[in-house]
Amino acid sequence: MSSIAVPRPLTPRRAWLTDLPVLLVAVVWGASYLAAKDITTGRTVLAVLVLRFTVVLPALALVARRSLCGLTAAQWRGAALLGLILGGIFLLETYGVVHTSATNAGLIISLTMIFTPLAEAAVTRVRPPRAFLAAAGLSVLGVVLLTQGGGFTRPSLGDLLMLLAALARTVHVLAMSRIKAVQGADALSLTTVQLGAAVAVFAVLSFGADATPWATAAGFGAREWAGLLFLSVCCTLFAFFVQMWAVRRTSPSRVSLLLGTEPLWAAAAGIVLGGERLGALGLTGGALVLVGTAWGRRSAG
Repeated sequence: MSSIAVPRPLTPRRAWLTDLPVLLVAVVWGASYLAAKDITTGRTVLAVLVLRFTVVLPALALVARRSLCGLTAAQWRGAALLGLILGGIFLLETYGVVHTSATNAGLIISLTMIFTPLAEAAVTRVRPPRAFLAAAGLSVLGVVLLTQGGGFTRPSLGDLLMLLAALARTVHVLAMSRIKAVQGADALSLTTVQLGAAVAVFAVLSFGADATPWATAAGFGAREWAGLLFLSVCCTLFAFFVQMWAVRRTSPSRVSLLLGTEPLWAAAAGIVLGGERLGALGLTGGALVLVGTAWGRRSAG
């Protein structure tokens, strides 16, 4: 009979030492929208994505080399399929943040926490709790107000792309839970294959483009390289390893709760560092999104 290792209850000091790195991941993820917006234009989206993940992929592959060799053919195919979906998510998010504010991007993408339980309920045909439906309605109202901060106008292209990215994230989560082949694979090898497949998609799409990865890299100054390394090292490599480290020392629910503060940090970065302004309607909408997603997470769990 196999036993499941359950993390021991943490003392307040140990809990703080575990929570702080996870909270830092939420902070850098929140800041990633502003960083991506700062170094990317509509012409360079594909080039920046290739550069961002090419920087970290060799390190991941080196660490995961043993587990990668142990993957079955079905696991490789399943992980590659997930990587194609992941590539679509990054494309939508990056093009989206180019065409909207970093604040809007971070808050709209948080709707994934509402869309995922709704999609799961539709697939399993199990009606979600009324409290969750109320939270979903509150979040949707918040997004409407958020995107209409300057008065009721048509949402921007970036807002719509971020909404599609939130739906794509939902598809990715459902696919991970339904592709049986990948369920036995460890997280490190699965992530490595997914990122590799996503980079392959970006590289193929960038062939013949005006802004190639190499030309874009050659045109980067110190600021752009700092932004790229922040996205690669902090928002990808550091974030992944902190999550793996944290779930072995605390509960997945606690990790999820801390990472759920990402939209709050995205809004803070956009307003404080990016000089973005929401207006009264936008601030109200942003607050409703945060309240709705937090409420929805609790009622769905």
